[in-house]
Amino acid sequence: MLLNEAQQPTHRHWRILGLAWAGWLFDFYDLLLFSFLIIPIKHTLHLSATQMSLLLGVSLAATAVGGVFFGWLADRIGRKPVLMLTIVTYSLGTFLCGTSHGLRDLLLYRIITGFGVGGEWGTGQTLVAETFPAVMRARAAALMQTGAPCGVALAAVVGGFVEPWIAGRWGVDNAWRASFWISVLPVLMVFAIRLRMPESDVWQAMRGTASRAAVPEPCFAARLRSDGVLRRLFVLGMVLAVTDMSAYWYTYVWLPKYLYDHLGLSLAKSGLWMLVTQVGGLLGYVTFGLVADWRGRRIAYSLYSLLWAAALLSVTWFWGALAVTPAVLLACMFFVGVGTGNFSGYGPILAELFPTAIRNTAMGTAFNVARGVQFFTPLIITWIAVLPAMHTHGLGAGISLGAFFALFTGLWVWCLPETRGVRITDRELIRPGQ
Repeated sequence: MLLNEAQQPTHRHWRILGLAWAGWLFDFYDLLLFSFLIIPIKHTLHLSATQMSLLLGVSLAATAVGGVFFGWLADRIGRKPVLMLTIVTYSLGTFLCGTSHGLRDLLLYRIITGFGVGGEWGTGQTLVAETFPAVMRARAAALMQTGAPCGVALAAVVGGFVEPWIAGRWGVDNAWRASFWISVLPVLMVFAIRLRMPESDVWQAMRGTASRAAVPEPCFAARLRSDGVLRRLFVLGMVLAVTDMSAYWYTYVWLPKYLYDHLGLSLAKSGLWMLVTQVGGLLGYVTFGLVADWRGRRIAYSLYSLLWAAALLSVTWFWGALAVTPAVLLACMFFVGVGTGNFSGYGPILAELFPTAIRNTAMGTAFNVARGVQFFTPLIITWIAVLPAMHTHGLGAGISLGAFFALFTGLWVWCLPETRGVRITDRELIRPGQ
């Protein structure tokens, strides 16, 4: 019996989920920590706003390459070894960022970080999807996805509280470097994964069948060329990922600086407000899984996208009108986080669209090419912020674009089939009723 055919999850399921969750938490932490250290890095290395935008964008672009490469590798050699490899890669890149002495060094190390970051999500979500029973797959994927807000919250704590504390004792130059150096610690998870995490038995069964047949499975590109239905599903999934990823990064990439520069908040208070958002995100990610397993993936996705859009417009376009009641603004920041819970839908939706032989490649490619496209997001936001017509809103005008992407993605999800109840096997997907 496959793990995903169990009546109830066992300790093996929870071990897979726990380690995949931790990998995703530090994946997101390493990617976002840079955003919370922008100000001291800019001061020490004398970088311009455009150069900082380039650094923010290039790590996102590198995730696209990492997502495709590690997705392909996981479909060839297994989910477990690739999960370990991605963690080593992004931990190394983050550590090296602390040794940077100029733009060129930092650019290279951010590319290494982004490359490793790109492979972790698809591998972790594939493992969870292939091992958990169908009736609770969305809830398991949602629990793994809570690593994202926890990672952002940890980055907010390190950037908003730990870095200033170190700076007060050993200087600004040492503080941001030390923040990167201590971030190498997640590499220790590799030993736990190697010793304690099971491999996906669905993948093992698929590889065993292919070996006995002596006929290699067609690669991802070949499957897309030969299968029109699969090609259509991949394009629809890619559009969903690109638009929702745009909503996310337009929302978050400059938000700490927006709070600091334009709203007069200190680094610590900016970090505190971001923590409020991530508490909302944690609630949103968990509850999304409950709604998706109860009413379906598409309904849950649309509801959370609409909430996200409404809350984000409140804290950008209507900040002035709401500023007289700080509690209302904090509530809006909280609901921005709750709305981003729709990211919990990516794992089950994409995993339930593609067969085992190409699942990791398809998921990693769709998710991380969409993230790589966000290379342009920091540049577009800063460009919009200086437009004369947007002078009143500044960075808020660019950030508010995330609301319109969130609305679009909430509608686009209805172009995809409802996948609740799909059974994952070592060969093709079996839909309810088949």
